[in-house]
Amino acid sequence: MEHLIKINWDEEARVWYAVCDSIPLALESNSFDALIERAKVTALEVLELNDKNGISAQLCFEGRRREHIA
Repeated sequence: MEHLIKINWDEEARVWYAVCDSIPLALESNSFDALIERAKVTALEVLELNDKNGISAQLCFEGRRREHIA
């Protein structure tokens, strides 16, 4: 099963955050790359805890960063 993890930038808090409703998952980090790595590990742990056969799961990351410059 494929799980879509949406990654967004919170300009006010100055952090990246990741959410996935199908796992469920909600994380944040100051680093985009660190957040992806953390999401991989945490997603597998949550899927295994929920007995959803995390070993065969696929993760798809979708990222977005929006900033106001003027």
